[in-house]
Amino acid sequence: MAEPIYLDWNATAPLKQAAREAMRAALDDVGNASSPHGPGRRARRRVEDARAILARQLNIDPTRIVFTSGATEANTTALTGAHVLASAIEHPSVAVWAKSKIPVDARGLIDLDALDRMLGDDPLLSIVAVMAVNNETGVIQPIGEVADIVHRHGRRLHVDAVQAAGRLDLAPIAAVANTMSLSAHKLGGPQGIGALLLTDDLCATPLLRGGSQERRRRAGTENVAAIAGFGAAAAELQHDRATDVASLRDALEAGLKARADDLVIYGEGAPRVGNTSCFGAPDLPAETVLMALDLEQIAVSSGSACSSGAVEPSPVLLAMGVDPTAARTAIRVSMGPTSTRADIDRLLSAWGSLYDRRRRRAA
Repeated sequence: MAEPIYLDWNATAPLKQAAREAMRAALDDVGNASSPHGPGRRARRRVEDARAILARQLNIDPTRIVFTSGATEANTTALTGAHVLASAIEHPSVAVWAKSKIPVDARGLIDLDALDRMLGDDPLLSIVAVMAVNNETGVIQPIGEVADIVHRHGRRLHVDAVQAAGRLDLAPIAAVANTMSLSAHKLGGPQGIGALLLTDDLCATPLLRGGSQERRRRAGTENVAAIAGFGAAAAELQHDRATDVASLRDALEAGLKARADDLVIYGEGAPRVGNTSCFGAPDLPAETVLMALDLEQIAVSSGSACSSGAVEPSPVLLAMGVDPTAARTAIRVSMGPTSTRADIDRLLSAWGSLYDRRRRRAA
């Protein structure tokens, strides 16, 4: 049987060995990071070392970083109670807070003129939320230009940077965002730990209160092992950015186009991170492709949201003006530093076989 191929890095990245070792060391030790004795101080050191590593990657003061249970908590903390203007392609943990949505064009890029106009029209809007990189299409938003508009109107900017970690330099984003969210498991750390970056303590109201942890910005005993794993994974972000996965993405898309003249690549023509491709072909439903590839032990994802067994068109693709029927065919392939050309060749062969069968049925 062929070896499994994992091409769903945007959902979660494989745990890095350095993160595994850091977590094991923390789990083998004992101590509450809030305790003043030796074991407690060792636990505290692990937390602060991880915070310092992440701060160096972001070029910010470590005191700006609050560890959370993940990006959803970080987004919720940043946006709760605010009048939020969000892009139309945000992750659900951001979209749920949106009072209004900024349109995007057919490539998935935010309409900057609309952003400017909407902020001028509604004085109640206090926070603008724009993700750095879209999780489905890989499209990179012009965060610097967004920040200029938002700050000119005297509003705060929240950036979901989850999919940017390891693919873009995060420091320029952190420099202009008032708040920013990260998730460890997207960059090779453990699941269940994330971070919120704050310019100051007035940017967010704590969701969890009681204890003095995280400078009273997030109460509760710290998950020391997960935080240690987060720090170890973050230490390798620069290496991740240097990995040439874009050549694999380009080879994939060239191979798909050579096989299918009616293929659509979503976000093509816009700036994209090198690891992500979202594509579809008419009359080749995403659920059919996902099941067939899974039987071939190839793990990819769909551009559609699945709820109660019913596949619905992706809100991201619908916001880009994609027809709902076409949106239901969208497949997302996302790669990482350990992905290989052999992985792409197997995917092309398996997907091509499905496509050829569809063409024969239609003939």
